[in-house]
Order: sequence, then C-alpha cells, then structure tokens
Amino acid sequence: MSEIEVLKNSQYYIDLENQHGAHNYHPLPVVLEKGEGVYVWDVEGKKYYDFLSAYSAVNQGHSHPKILAALIAQAQTLALTSRAFYNNVLGPYEKYVTEYFGFDKVLPMNTGAEAVETAIKLCRKWAYEKNGIEENEATIVVCKGNFHGRTTTIISFSDDDNARDNFGPYTGGFVSIPYNDIKALEEVAKDKNVIGFLVEPIQGEAGVYTPDEDFIAKAQEICHANNMLFIADEVQTGIARTGSLLAVCGNCSCENQCERQLTYTKPDILILGKALSGGAYPVSAVLADEHIMEVIKPGQHGSTFGGNPIAAKVAVAALDVVAEENLIQNARRLGNLFRQEMNRIIEKTDLVVKVRGKGLLNAIIINDTPESETAWNLCVKLKENGLLAKPTHGNIIRLAPPLVITEEQILECVAIIEKTIMEFKK
Repeated sequence: MSEIEVLKNSQYYIDLENQHGAHNYHPLPVVLEKGEGVYVWDVEGKKYYDFLSAYSAVNQGHSHPKILAALIAQAQTLALTSRAFYNNVLGPYEKYVTEYFGFDKVLPMNTGAEAVETAIKLCRKWAYEKNGIEENEATIVVCKGNFHGRTTTIISFSDDDNARDNFGPYTGGFVSIPYNDIKALEEVAKDKNVIGFLVEPIQGEAGVYTPDEDFIAKAQEICHANNMLFIADEVQTGIARTGSLLAVCGNCSCENQCERQLTYTKPDILILGKALSGGAYPVSAVLADEHIMEVIKPGQHGSTFGGNPIAAKVAVAALDVVAEENLIQNARRLGNLFRQEMNRIIEKTDLVVKVRGKGLLNAIIINDTPESETAWNLCVKLKENGLLAKPTHGNIIRLAPPLVITEEQILECVAIIEKTIMEFKK
C-alpha cells in the first residue's frame, strides 16, 4: 500500500495502539479522525452518528465553533500560569460558574476523578474541623455499582472486581450500601462518624440505573438530619444530559437554569467534569458554599493545571452554549421521544427487554447474560450501519448522543437501531 493508503487504513492505527499502548481499554474497532456536531468520521471517510458522546463529555456536540474559538483565542494569549500567580481569566470564570450553579465557591480541577478525590478530601476536612469528628475516624457512604473514577482511593470502594482486583492495599473510610435504598442510608447514618454520602444521581457506568424519583430528595433530607454532607457526582449526568441542568433537579420543567437553582435538591458538594468543557479540554470543578469550602487553606490541595486560563475560557463558552441552544429542553423532549420509540421496537423483538434512562442518557438491556458477547456484537452491527455505541456491564448498551441532535436525526438513529435489532442474529 502507498503511504496515503496506509494512513487511510483503520487497521494500521489499531495495530499501532496494540503494539505501543497499554491495553487498558477495549475499543470498538473504528478509528475516528474528525467530528462535527452529532457526527464523527473514520479514517476511511465513513460517517457515523456518535451515540456515546465521549461518555457525555461532548454534550454540546463535536467541534462546537464557540467553544473552539474560546480555546484557540486563549491558547494564543496565555495558556498556563499555575496558581503561583493570579491571571485575568480565572476570577471571572469562578464568578460565572458559581452563579450558574448557585454556590459560593468553586475549586477548579482537570478530570472527573480528580474532582471526586477533591470532594472526598473536602468532606473529611470539614468533618474534622467543623463537625467534631476525631481525625481518621470519618466514614463516607457510597453505593454499590458506583463508578466515580479509577484512582486508588476510588477503586477502594468499588465493587467492580475488574477495576479493583490486584490494586490493593485499599483506602479505608468508606461504607457501601445498595443504590436507591433509603432505609439502608437511614441505618448507616445513625453512626456519628458517618459524615457524607457520595452518590451518582443516575449510575451511568452501571447501565444508566435510574433510581426512584424521590431518592435524591430523601437522601439529602437524611444527610442534613444527621449532619452529613450530601455529595452529588454529576460528572456524567450533569450539564443538561438528563433533561435538566443537573440530574439532582429531578423532573424539573423550568426553561432555563432552574430559576438559578432556588428550588432544586442542592447538594452540599457538587462535582462536575466532562461536559463542563464540551469535550474540548480537561476541565472539572467542585462547588460548595463558604462554610464548607473555607476549610481548604493554601498548600492543602491543588493542581498545576487546575483553573488554568484555557480551561476557564472553555468552560464559560461551554456553559454559554447550554443556555443559548436550549440543550436542557432539547434533551428532555428528545429523550422522551427516544424512549417512546425504543419501547415500540421492544414490543416487536425478544432481543431487547427494556429501555431506561432520563433525558438523552439512556440504555437498552439485551436479553442475554452479562457474560455473553451479544451486546458487543450488536454494537459492531450498529457501527456497520452508521451508529456508534458501546456496551457496559456486558449486556447493557448505553445510548447517549450529543444534545445538539435534532428530532429528524433522532428518528434517523431510531431507524438504524431498529433495522440493526430486527436483522440481528445471535
């Protein structure tokens, strides 16, 4: 093959990764080189609908012009100072993001896992300095089936054997309860050393496991009744993905940012990432009010890149897009349409047993065991038909397109999914 033919050959890039990269992922066999809006293209030029959105990082669509313009302009001006100095971008971003979500303070970081680690440290320090807990005695409640990242501390409270095995010794200070189990939370909250509840409002990696409608509100009530901090990990579910600005907003029907969050189930600590940058740059954030955030003093936590000028400009642009393009309302309306159409398809097949989700974060449950390859093989067929999705937990396929998708495009994707399911043979 000529050099051009090699560079337009997917297997060439797959072989390079397999030879030179750590095998810590199992990607679908497609090599992408371009993205725009809801579409991506592979190196051979085939176009696909992206129904993963980089695990909800690309809510605003690939290569959004406003976000890219902000990134390029700031990169050409000042990219990084570290926090050793002030810059003229971070303060305006901090004011913007705290007002956007209704908090006093923000601690900027880069990745979702970093933000979760930050929230854990913040909760513990608050417990020792504000809540009278003896040092090293604090316990944070988490849920079975959780996915908060892959650092050593985070996998210490994971029940995913693949993520956890042979990475010990593990970090203590956590107790795990079943997800969506208010009685279990009430029981563990009786221990005075339990100082926080870290929870995903919808468990994305677990297969878009959506709890009872009153679970979040009741969990917050229990936390506050027992002097615990309610910590919401909205790295994947936040920023319009579920048809409200945050998943903790529940079945919010407001037409903007929840009337500036005066009525929603406000966490004590809010963790954001992924779509905070529209997928253009690593940006995460931990938000809390003054009485919590003030326990962090100079030198006690930080990051060289956290709050850098590019990240600050990109995040403002990404949040602007959510409001300007009505992505909350679009996710809510088209999510309802998508589940309605998927239920219609399910009535015609034994291959899929259920669709679940909220907004444009959805999953279909395949009628086979988690150990089977049916869901994987179905995703390969979807790829061949022009739609990219990925299994999670073996027999569950997550379906989460960019929120800029139109009704016409959603219906076209439904037609691809229906065709693939009806023609599929195990």
